[in-house]
Amino acid sequence: MKRDFLQITDFSQDEIVGLFELAKELKDKTKQGITHHILKGQTLAMLFQKPSTRTRVSFEVGMYQLGGHGLYLSPAEVGLGKRESVADVARVLSRFNDGIMARVFGHDIVEGLAKYADVPVINGLSDLAHPCQILGDMLTVIEHKGKYSDLKVAYIGDGNNVANSWINLAARLPFTLYIGCPNGYEPDQQLLNNAEAQGLSEIKIVSDPVEAVKDADVVYTDVWASMGQEEEAAVREKVFQPYQVNSKLLSSADKECIVLHCLPAHRGSEITDEVMDGPHSVVFDEAENRLHIQKAILVKLMAK
Repeated sequence: MKRDFLQITDFSQDEIVGLFELAKELKDKTKQGITHHILKGQTLAMLFQKPSTRTRVSFEVGMYQLGGHGLYLSPAEVGLGKRESVADVARVLSRFNDGIMARVFGHDIVEGLAKYADVPVINGLSDLAHPCQILGDMLTVIEHKGKYSDLKVAYIGDGNNVANSWINLAARLPFTLYIGCPNGYEPDQQLLNNAEAQGLSEIKIVSDPVEAVKDADVVYTDVWASMGQEEEAAVREKVFQPYQVNSKLLSSADKECIVLHCLPAHRGSEITDEVMDGPHSVVFDEAENRLHIQKAILVKLMAK
């Protein structure tokens, strides 16, 4: 029976921990030059409504390293829901490919693809969730901190798809999560309710960024205006200015904290150069781990 990965909560705690272990194994093999063609001869259709450097390159390179092939499909080529219905695209791509990855606007699109596809569907990003990113982020945290429990993660900025996926992860793994965001820019309430109902992690939404980062082991930020929010950029720049991750804000965090950003970064807005390029930053380790965690996800869902 085929499985999809649309949100982190699609996997159990044991499965998520297993993905981290598999990602580390695949990363070690990659570094050592050991061939691991687990998906030899398989193809992954990669649907893009939103452009991306890391999503496209990591999935395409990942499929190649696993012995398969990633096929890039641009917005103009497919026209999801306009030129052709989501259901028909899912049915057709299922006849040609062994899996589908989609980077889209509406979360309903990946849900529709999953409903009608006969092959696994992976959410490469939607307006609601960014699950591959956050699993790669936690893999990075584990590499640098040696654990995920007994840590405080502070997410600073917009309550967007990245914040939502941190909340989803807190519903599966035990850690403390503080989200510091302006009033009116909070993460999805239903996802928050679901995570709190699990009773696994302490989750707090606060408007004071200093309170959010106090003694944090991990400080995380993202752009203030995501794709599709360009018209709000000027307003958001003013609203979010107190939430900039800079040296002053970081001084409230743990002295050994690490700083993450899912990229691309607007340097000088949500994060300063001195932090992005400073000793606490593990941003580029984090970017690399998109490749390794996604390879683990691909193997879990597509290996015969």
